[in-house]
Amino acid sequence: MDASTLQELIAQYAPEASAIGIRAASALAMILLGYWAAKFISGLTRKGMVKRDIDATLTNFLAKLVFCIIFALAAIPSLAHAGIQTASVIAALGAAGLAVGLALQGSLANFAAGVLLIAFRPCRVGDWIDAGGCSGSVESISLFSTILLTGDYKRIVIPNAKVMSDAITNYSVMPRRRIDLIVGISYDADMRVAKQILLKLVEADDRIFKDPAPTIAVSELGDSSVNLVCRPWVATSDYWPTRWKLTEDIKTEFDAAGVGIPYPQMDVHFHKQA
Repeated sequence: MDASTLQELIAQYAPEASAIGIRAASALAMILLGYWAAKFISGLTRKGMVKRDIDATLTNFLAKLVFCIIFALAAIPSLAHAGIQTASVIAALGAAGLAVGLALQGSLANFAAGVLLIAFRPCRVGDWIDAGGCSGSVESISLFSTILLTGDYKRIVIPNAKVMSDAITNYSVMPRRRIDLIVGISYDADMRVAKQILLKLVEADDRIFKDPAPTIAVSELGDSSVNLVCRPWVATSDYWPTRWKLTEDIKTEFDAAGVGIPYPQMDVHFHKQA
């Protein structure tokens, strides 16, 4: 190839090559700018969520999600500016996303429920709850499942969708709880003596609050017993020790005072035919 032919080729293709180079350089600049913007906004999102003491799992996920969305919004127009057809790429990504969404709809439901659990915090790590048909202390809450530890130290993993689909009873969130005891005495027992014993027992226990005052009253005239209610208030951490001690003391004091506690019984009468 002689010099004149080379000059003709350069003169012919130089403008087009220059335009392609300019578009490629500007597209690369747009991608870099989009990457910087995505990283900057993602960092602001992370700092804002950390400042508001939002769960670390949700913070990391949302920060990465913000980065991916902003970078994608910058990258796709950049590729189109460089002359690359992006319509087919977008369509393929949309179809793939739809297929993945249909295949993982159960997991997505658990994920959405996990976001709600972490955001609204109906329970926290260490709380004792009833949720998803199970009862236990919350060991961890992730984006897909909640893990409980039972009283006998069994580990239960519950999908978050099941946790959020029903009521959540949190026994630890409030600073105090009321003990509800129903004590049955026989009909021939002295009801006033029984109430005095209950009042003496709740006043003698330092763990029981004076305000609000405990309730001791007759709740029901049952088939075989007069049922009294004893409802003292205690700190949440003292609930079970106080309940167990109070129950034992009631039995001991009733026995000492001769207050009978009836038990279910059946009388059978035989009629002799003539």
